[in-house]
Amino acid sequence: MTRFKKIFWISGGLAVLGALAAFAVVNELKTSRWQSALWRDFSRGAGFSVEAGASDAIRFPHTGPYDERLGYHDLPDFIERLQPRGFAITRQARMSPRLVELQEHGLFTPYREKNQAGLTVRDCRSAALLHTRVPQRAYERFEDVPPLLVSALLFVEDRHLLDAEPAQRNPALDPERFAKAAVEQGLRVFNPGGSATGGSTLATQIEKYRHSPQGRTGSVREKLRQMVSASVRAYQDGDDTLARRRQIVVDYLDTVPLAARPGIGEVHGLGDGLWAWYGRDFREVNRLLADNAEGATTPTPEALQRQAEAFKQALSLMIAQRRPSQHLLGDGTGLARLTDSYLRLMAEAGLIAPSLRDAALPLSLQLRPELPPTPRTDFVQRKAATALRTHISTLLDVPRAYDLERLDLEAETSLDGEAQALAARVLAGLRTPAAAKAAGLFGSHMLDPGADPSPLIYSFTLFERGAQANLLRVQADNINQPFDVNQGARLDLGSTAKLRTLVSYLELVAELHARWGDLSTAQLAALANNPRDPLGMWARQYLLRAKDRRLTPMLEAAMERKYSANTGESFFTGGGLHQFENFERSRNSESMTVREGFKHSVNLVFIRLMRDVVRHRMFGGASDAENLLKDPADPRRREMLQRFADREGSAYLIRFYRKYQRQSAAGAEALLLRSLKPSAPRLASVLFTIEPEASDARLDELLTQRLGKGAGSPRALRALRTTYAGLSLADRGYVARVHPLELWLVGYLRRHPGATLTEVLDASASERQEVYAWLFKTRHKSAQDKRLRELVELDAFAEIHRSWQRLGYPFESLTPSYASAIGASGDRPAALAELMGIIASDGVRRPVQRVDALHFARDTPYETRLEPRDAGVEQVLPAEVAATVRRALVQVVQDGTARRLKGALVDANGRAMEIGGKTGTGDHRYGHNGRGGRTGAERKISRSATFVFTIGDRYFGTIMAYVNEPYAARYRFTSALPTQLLKSLGPQLLPVLERGGCGGD
Repeated sequence: MTRFKKIFWISGGLAVLGALAAFAVVNELKTSRWQSALWRDFSRGAGFSVEAGASDAIRFPHTGPYDERLGYHDLPDFIERLQPRGFAITRQARMSPRLVELQEHGLFTPYREKNQAGLTVRDCRSAALLHTRVPQRAYERFEDVPPLLVSALLFVEDRHLLDAEPAQRNPALDPERFAKAAVEQGLRVFNPGGSATGGSTLATQIEKYRHSPQGRTGSVREKLRQMVSASVRAYQDGDDTLARRRQIVVDYLDTVPLAARPGIGEVHGLGDGLWAWYGRDFREVNRLLADNAEGATTPTPEALQRQAEAFKQALSLMIAQRRPSQHLLGDGTGLARLTDSYLRLMAEAGLIAPSLRDAALPLSLQLRPELPPTPRTDFVQRKAATALRTHISTLLDVPRAYDLERLDLEAETSLDGEAQALAARVLAGLRTPAAAKAAGLFGSHMLDPGADPSPLIYSFTLFERGAQANLLRVQADNINQPFDVNQGARLDLGSTAKLRTLVSYLELVAELHARWGDLSTAQLAALANNPRDPLGMWARQYLLRAKDRRLTPMLEAAMERKYSANTGESFFTGGGLHQFENFERSRNSESMTVREGFKHSVNLVFIRLMRDVVRHRMFGGASDAENLLKDPADPRRREMLQRFADREGSAYLIRFYRKYQRQSAAGAEALLLRSLKPSAPRLASVLFTIEPEASDARLDELLTQRLGKGAGSPRALRALRTTYAGLSLADRGYVARVHPLELWLVGYLRRHPGATLTEVLDASASERQEVYAWLFKTRHKSAQDKRLRELVELDAFAEIHRSWQRLGYPFESLTPSYASAIGASGDRPAALAELMGIIASDGVRRPVQRVDALHFARDTPYETRLEPRDAGVEQVLPAEVAATVRRALVQVVQDGTARRLKGALVDANGRAMEIGGKTGTGDHRYGHNGRGGRTGAERKISRSATFVFTIGDRYFGTIMAYVNEPYAARYRFTSALPTQLLKSLGPQLLPVLERGGCGGD
């Protein structure tokens, strides 16, 4: 009996405990009291602040579509890329220890996440130049969502989310759904093929598609991470979670993934989904569904039909999110069936009126309508914003605009949006005759009266000198395409090349001053004169006579050296004989100073000046070319001749490769023989080069084909083989009157069809040397000297090219000809602007600064702001040289080719601003020589006119007019055109620029 009592009391006790536990569970499910206390305490202190400098208390997310799309995951990589480019962190988030702990324990970082984000580009006054938001259409507040949509979403996904009781309800856990899912998952242990209901709530779904790897639940552990993360997020603001639960509805409707559509990309949120999949206007749908609210008047049949269509489409997207690709990219029949089913269920539950159900059921869901065409982008007005976006893309190494515009990023730039808009508007207007006339663009050396101004392209770039950088203020052109003429084209900018040549000349004078300026008279007199180096001879004589040996007087004296403008001389340069002309023929008989030649842009003065610069690089200074040319035994001669053979042979092979690369073996042979005057020796030489193993029968067949008869006998065939098959490659080419490397190439391509140019050049190294073997023999010294002089000149131009590159020249090569002094090598407006910045800054290169700050992830625990620091200001030109060049530029405006600008711009006090600049006009022509050297047809590819300028102590830039074929031949304008345009545009721009608010010095 005693034992029975014990069992009774133990059983009773367990029953009581079980009842108490059951009561506690039921009570917790009704009140969520324990959960709220647990998660509130668990998340207490999880926050962040933003402070100056780099943070040591920040952790970035590891994965998740949301964190990857907005750039949070890649922020460490962005920072790493930006720091070598001169950017430093100036402000960054500091996570609290508790927030760091939660993140390090594997939870998704709890904070108020953004539903919309994207790239914003601001100008120097904080006005938005570019503002993208993804998704584009979203609800700001819960009150903005039509109640009908809220009811539909809760019915489909989370029916108790907005229940008023308990106020502490955990939105991450729906007890009924969770219990059912747990039971069904347990049953799958015994029945692996059985289905199981998901236990996700809207809160956990958001955590999943935002932060779980690939937006999926890959394991039970991942599901628990979603639930815990959602729970922590729910109680961050206190026990009462109703406001947070309402926000969950907004978050879900704004950001739920709804597959992707070509031409649009990934679709997120109901608003963008309605547009992408049904072509519906979001505001119209919301208005229609709001009209269905309780208390609204009974709609007309037409209004009910519109409401029903809008509601059915919105409901279908709420259902489609479960399998978006299947439902939205398929034929839509399954989605339509499910939507109709939910319409019936919602009507049975009293959530929608039977009239709305009956109106919606017959309607079909027309997925993927043809969307209205996207309005064509106005590239003229967006030119600077597009260029800045490209620059930011390069900085971050995010090549696709699609990805860049989804980053949570604000870029603050140096651009002056008001000045940019004004310049773009003016340039775009110049396509009309009225605007061109108002700007004064018709007249002598500009547009002819009655000329059509519409084909002309104008570009304008303006910088302001800052303390540590040159700040881009305006970058505009009137090309309604993404292409940026300022930075993207190699243009013949004509006489602006005289500016680079003048700088090179004065740099050499400064080098000679540094070398000889401190020598005594006796030491100077002892220096040997080299007639091949006129510049060195002048510098020595100047220093012997000068009483003031400072650099500035020597530079001024160099500007007074005289050169002939005569056009009668021929110049051997670049491997050929050339003649040049002056723009103004009245100058042909004059002799003038460098200063005058620069002021009036006289070509022959600068051709001869470039010749002196090249000769000094060849024979002055450390060059030993003089001894190389004099001494036939100098071992360096052979090395240089081998280099010449390799270079010239490669040039020939490149030309021949282009001729034959698309030909079959038979086609290449026919093409080669087409220009050959046939004879038995020539045909034998060709055949045994391109087909060394050819038989006598093959030779006889070729002779018969080309000459009409064969060799006549086997003995004659053997004689041809013996005589010509054994010749060297060079000799076979000589016999055939065909370049030996052309013969070799046709044979090589026969044996290696499809060979690339690189493979051809690699395979022909020895043949290139063999073909030029005659050149290495000393009895050909005069021929050697001619080619050595070409190489020495080439090396001189390579040195000049390096000095131009140091000052911003944008290309990897320079045309090795005196014609580079007058524009043969091309240039870019942006590169010339950089040179003007160096000159305006006393020879100091300040980097171009387009971006003042990059501000990532504002108002998040990942917030990071980077700004340019340690810009790397560098003295690249002696200050005295820069000052001398600047004085020459001012004289061009005061009394030279740009004199129409004299006194044209005034400051706020009415004082004339000092303007300096260089004009340039370039024609790009294509022509060929006919028989006997006669000039054949010539085609004008383009015409350009440029003015590079400085305005006062702060501004500099370029302005250009350009016209391409087929219109180029119709126009004869010169640099007077852009100069006049600046005269018209400048007074409009300066007041905007001087208004302040953009920083600078």
